[in-house]
Amino acid sequence: MSNERQVLQIRKKKLGLLIFDARKAKRRSTEECAQALSVTSDQFQEFERGVLAPSLPQLELLALYLDVPLEHFWGRRALSEAISPETMQEKDRLMLLRNRVIGTNLRLARNNANFSYREIAEKTGIPEEQMKRYEMGEVAVPTPELELLSNVLDVPIEQFYDRHGPIGKWRSQQGNYLKFLDLPPDIQQFVCKPVNRPYLELAMRLSDLSAEKLRAVAEVLLEITY
Repeated sequence: MSNERQVLQIRKKKLGLLIFDARKAKRRSTEECAQALSVTSDQFQEFERGVLAPSLPQLELLALYLDVPLEHFWGRRALSEAISPETMQEKDRLMLLRNRVIGTNLRLARNNANFSYREIAEKTGIPEEQMKRYEMGEVAVPTPELELLSNVLDVPIEQFYDRHGPIGKWRSQQGNYLKFLDLPPDIQQFVCKPVNRPYLELAMRLSDLSAEKLRAVAEVLLEITY
């Protein structure tokens, strides 16, 4: 076998591993991915084993379907590495902590609203003992009940969202990404060009200045230009 053929075989194997990694990271079955690409399950499995290689249009469609960057298939890092192993290993502890935080927020909201457990039970149908267990974080609050409680206590459901943990950080990143997508295409292109980074940093510094300092900067610029 020529060196070129060996390189192609190695590349197909590597591409197959990256496809497998992307599918597993997004928790999709081979059948689902095969259907998205209009190929058979056997053919998609051959993609993952490196026996066959998808075309670029198929790879682009797979990236779109799995919501992963196309560049992943030319990269060296597994998508599964993007999820902290510590986070996944400690998910039970994190869930317990989140239930306690939600319970604390519920208790604060109930106290601020001056509602007794009996009044909560009358307004929501949630037994007093169950509400106490919710507030202690002993059991998870079903989302529909949490929505009902937030309505009765007159607090937004967002108040119970994770803000500082791994999920909170992920939500923040997703929110920033969606805001970026809302920008006009020309602004997106401007932001993405590394050469424009100094202008962005300058804009950030200017945004922190008081109105008085901004006027002073404007006056200096006028003196320079005239």
